[in-house]
Amino acid sequence: MTHNAFSPGIVSGRLQAQDYEENFADLHDPLDDHEALVAADRCYFCHDAPCITACPTDIDIPLFIRQIATGTPEAAAETILSQNILGGMCARVCPTETLCEEVCVREVAEGKPVLIGQLQRYATDTLMAKDVHPFKRGAPTGKRVAVVGAGPAGLSCAHRLAMRGSDVVLFDGREKPGGLNEYGIAAYKTVGGFAQAEVDWLLKIGGITVETGKRLGRDLTLEALREEYDAVFLGVGLGGVNALGLADEDKDGIADAVDFIAELRQASDLSSLPVGRDVVVIGGGMTAVDAAVQSKLLGALNVSLVYRRGRDRMNASVYEQDLAASKGVRIITNATPVAIHGNGAVREVEFEYTDDDLKPTGERFRLPADQLFKAIGQTLEGDDLPKLDGRKIAVTGAGRTSVEGVWAGGDCAAGGDDLTVTAVAEGRDAAEDIHASLVS
Repeated sequence: MTHNAFSPGIVSGRLQAQDYEENFADLHDPLDDHEALVAADRCYFCHDAPCITACPTDIDIPLFIRQIATGTPEAAAETILSQNILGGMCARVCPTETLCEEVCVREVAEGKPVLIGQLQRYATDTLMAKDVHPFKRGAPTGKRVAVVGAGPAGLSCAHRLAMRGSDVVLFDGREKPGGLNEYGIAAYKTVGGFAQAEVDWLLKIGGITVETGKRLGRDLTLEALREEYDAVFLGVGLGGVNALGLADEDKDGIADAVDFIAELRQASDLSSLPVGRDVVVIGGGMTAVDAAVQSKLLGALNVSLVYRRGRDRMNASVYEQDLAASKGVRIITNATPVAIHGNGAVREVEFEYTDDDLKPTGERFRLPADQLFKAIGQTLEGDDLPKLDGRKIAVTGAGRTSVEGVWAGGDCAAGGDDLTVTAVAEGRDAAEDIHASLVS
């Protein structure tokens, strides 16, 4: 992240020590036993439950809530984890308000859904706290599979393959496994080192060797992996970041929102993180909201999130938009950046209002900014890849690519929706397809 002498407005230690602790505390307090029973009691246990259909991993939600209601949260956790091995993280970050809870019969009738996400967290946290791993390895197949990318898709794929009896080597280019769960999610959504604890718990299945610091195209080639392993799964995510396409985009004080979030997530002392007085975030998705909210929580005085379309077109859910507003983030819509001003470092960002078709209206305004974060989408990096569909890897069925013996899933594969829960489902389904192809 860029912050140096040319950006005097970007400083660390804007708040008192206790403020950082309070600002980055758990977004939702976990349910206690009584609260979980009360919340579970509101479920109608629908026979043709719309919440199951809305869940990308097809968790049997009425069943796991009934198991909580009958005092067996560990059994509920097994129901969840058998479909979604990263159910603990998904309970924290999944946009349940636009998936299972949105279609809950209680939500439709009363505007107050069953707390599915918080109940899922209660169940999975209860099981993980007991240091129990309920899944066993299958009979050894003698097959070895390379999984490239230790994010949600890769972890899910590796675990399911290990369950089916394959030996898996899980590669990742960063220092820690976890992918976006470790590096790309707001700190207040996953406190207490949960991302790494979940990875450690997942690896208890056995049969998975993790090799970090190994990136496809830099340290690994697809050709060599195909020669050494019986199958390859690519869950490499999206490593590149889209540019604004403006002159002076390299001024000091301008950074990619994903780098800012990663730096924040890895910081041992939040008070050491520099943040601007006037922060502008360009984008309308979850990354933009996470960057904007966390800038405010670090002590930025003015934070503006600017998106080129209307609020109804933002990828961030209404819940996330409201969260940002509640933290003091100003959301400006239908505006696109046209110029960056400043001598060496950013001082102002100039925008032009647009109509719903993104046509400029001619009306312009400027926002003061000593720090500018870009959050306008990420791109697939690398040329050692199977055939692409647009800007992502083309897949058919359960993640089969154009290259024999190579599967792909998660954000790098075409057709997904860039949700953690979808990546988990794609990794799981690819693993089942890989297993079927190897033992047939």
